[in-house]
Amino acid sequence: MIFTVAHIVSYLSRFMSLHPGESSRRHTPRGGHGAKTAVFLKPGDKIQLGIQGLGEQNQNVIADPA
Repeated sequence: MIFTVAHIVSYLSRFMSLHPGESSRRHTPRGGHGAKTAVFLKPGDKIQLGIQGLGEQNQNVIADPA
């Protein structure tokens, strides 16, 4: 990673409120920006993140209300 997690959180908190349980992707996954056939998250998609022995969280992608 180019920037530390602390730097990214500090930077993001300048522009938005961060709340417990929120997640932030810090890399481009396979199929994301730069891929030959890019696949992006869209409203209605579901994200499941988990760490063995710690637990998991589920997020629903919603449209930006702005």
